[in-house]
Amino acid sequence: MSTKPYILILYYSRTQGTQNLALHMGRGVDKVAGIEPRIRTVPPVSSVTERTAPSVPDEGAVFCNKEDLAGCSGLALGSATRFGNMAAPMKYFLDSTADLWAGQQLVGKPASVFCSSGSLHGGQESTLLTMMVPLLHHGMVIQGLPYSHPELNATQSGGTPYGVTHVQGSDYNDGAKLSKEEAALAEAAGQQLAELALKITGVSN
Repeated sequence: MSTKPYILILYYSRTQGTQNLALHMGRGVDKVAGIEPRIRTVPPVSSVTERTAPSVPDEGAVFCNKEDLAGCSGLALGSATRFGNMAAPMKYFLDSTADLWAGQQLVGKPASVFCSSGSLHGGQESTLLTMMVPLLHHGMVIQGLPYSHPELNATQSGGTPYGVTHVQGSDYNDGAKLSKEEAALAEAAGQQLAELALKITGVSN
């Protein structure tokens, strides 16, 4: 595995909307020399009466482990929206990171958040705000999405100053496709996070 500094892009997605945001954020990180994206996901959670999932997913990103999180230079955290909050699998993973908190493994590292919802008023901004809370407990530096990006004023779909978002809509076959503004904002957010991580670590690109 590469020893280059990396931005961990960690997401949970069921209908690919959040996954597509993650992929575009990775493209943004790739625009910055000296750092690379590491895209990971988390497994679904279920009751103990249900069959457990395989430890390696059949398709898509690899499941994240705590070493991925501890070793990152920055974190982009994404989730599908569930009633104005992050999905249970992401919350379950974050709840398991108390040892990283105790060891101050993430203190001072930059982080951003992103999400996808089924409708324009499906709770995106409250989801982003609640996702920031555990990152603040970890001592991370939260990066927003400034209005210096013209797409934030132009968007008729996703995009907030709190983080990148996607509006899935009711068509789950075609709804995962990002709008032009959503894709541009996701790439800009990834690039911005990578640049900030290098500044904080003192690594010149």
